[in-house]
Formats: sequence, structure tokens, C-alpha cells
Amino acid sequence: MSGNDAQATFYFDTISPFAYLMWRALRRAPLAKPFKAVPVVFGALLNHWGQLGPAEIGPKRLHTYRYCQWLADREGIRFRFPPAHPFRSLDSLRLIVALGSTETAVDGVFGAIFGEGMDAASPEGLARIGERLGVADVPALIASTGAAARLRDNTEGAISQGVFGVPTLAVDGELFWGFDTLPMAIDYLADPALFESDEMRRIADLPVGIVRRKG
Repeated sequence: MSGNDAQATFYFDTISPFAYLMWRALRRAPLAKPFKAVPVVFGALLNHWGQLGPAEIGPKRLHTYRYCQWLADREGIRFRFPPAHPFRSLDSLRLIVALGSTETAVDGVFGAIFGEGMDAASPEGLARIGERLGVADVPALIASTGAAARLRDNTEGAISQGVFGVPTLAVDGELFWGFDTLPMAIDYLADPALFESDEMRRIADLPVGIVRRKG
């Protein structure tokens, strides 16, 4: 799959603190390949693949929040959780889509939510974020640009590519899920044969030994 000059794709949802951290890391040290930001609905990915989000598992929730704060402090990234989490992220995603999913839009929304801890789930909080981005009427902009339908299309397109979580960086058809896989993505860009070793090929076809019962 190497040798493809097409852009990489950064799939994200503004509900994800890991997506925020990965976005900030990508903005600090750009990849050796251009990439585009594509907002998707994390909940729809979870529903499609039959998963729970980390914040939906009690003990994992606190662990996740502590880990995110530690990561941010360790990486020197400005970070503050919003007033409640998880939160309804649909309108903040639609705002980004309505603004063309530009770096400025993603920076502005992500920075407000996880850089400053603003409430993007309330109409008032979303309006404040919109004002910073030069949007006087967020609901009107969302409606006039068909952002809701475009966000659904983004999500369905991501699922069709095998995306199961956020953040995910897609490079030449390979998926790198999670902030902690960014170094692996960088290594892959430096060496597109990274997954061609004997052991990498073996684990790609590793048989399933047992299937857990559900219910």
C-alpha cells in the first residue's frame, strides 16, 4: 500500500480527549504526509461494532480521565476537562463540518472544549465557541450547510474503511487507532514495509482461539 500520495485522514469526535491530544500532537509536529481532518460520531462507531466507550465502564472512566490528564501534563499540552463528560458532541461536530473541517475550525472547537474546559453541549456554550470562529448563529449555519447529513456521511464512510474508534489516523489504507499509535504511524511513513516482516504477516492471520459469550 506504500507509494500512495493521497492525504492521510484523521478521524475524530470532539467528545474524545485522546482525539484532542492527538490533534495537538499532529499540529506540533506535522506528519511527513498531508492529512485532512474528518469529524465522525463516536457513538455510531461504537454501536456499529458493538462496543462500549471507555467512559461507559465505571472503573475505566476514572482511569481514562487520569491517564488523559497525565498525558497532557507530560506532553505539555494545555488540557482541562469540560464540566461534564461524556457530553453531547453532535452540534460541535456539525459546526466543524459546516466550517469546512478546516484546521482553524478544529483548533477552535477542540481548544475550547479540552483546552479551556468549555461546555459545548449547551446552546450558550456552543454559541460562545461559534462567536470565536466568526459564526453569529450556529444552528442556522448548521442547517444551511447540510452539516448533519455530511457528518452522517463521514461516519458511514469511516465505518466502511474499518474505523472502529477515535482518534484514528488512516495512512495508505492502514489504520492507527489512538494517541499512543502516533509513533507507529510515523515509523510506518518512514518505512512503508513496517508490516511486511514475517511476524507482522503471521499476526495478521492469527486464528481466533476462543469466542466470548455475550449475554
